[in-house]
Amino acid sequence: MRGRTSSEGPPPRTATAKRVDYTGAVYGSLLAASVVVGAGSLGSFPRLELVLLLLCTGVVFWAAHVFARLFGERIAYVPMSGQEIWRVCAAEWPIVKAAVPPAAAVAISPLLGLGPEGTVWLALGVAIAGQVGWAAMAAFRAGATARLVLVAGVANLALGLLIVVLKVALKH
Repeated sequence: MRGRTSSEGPPPRTATAKRVDYTGAVYGSLLAASVVVGAGSLGSFPRLELVLLLLCTGVVFWAAHVFARLFGERIAYVPMSGQEIWRVCAAEWPIVKAAVPPAAAVAISPLLGLGPEGTVWLALGVAIAGQVGWAAMAAFRAGATARLVLVAGVANLALGLLIVVLKVALKH
């Protein structure tokens, strides 16, 4: 069986199956972890600044993904309409949503008695946990075997640990 060519357009949508795409949530969690590491490697920082940096970076990358989908791949296959724009905006929104838990971790870190370094580690752990959780959920919801769900989680944990290694390397 051959794949679809670009002249055939995207595969048809089925009315019966509601497909949930977790790509943005996985990507947004990895992005948030990277932002935390980048900001944390610069030393002390105001917590509000890191919260805003996380949320604003999520919004900027969301907008970039919306633009890329609308004008990069979608315009060739789907007529541009207000409904299509809103659909793509909603489909990419998990990128922003994934920044919320690490931002919330930063915001509540004073209540936990954490200084800047502890705050960075908490936010990084929350972002990586989100990334692993979303990847495993994506595999599970796609009907993957338990083994493949585990592989998805472990692969994303490895990516998260790569970010941790980067954080440690940037500090020394």
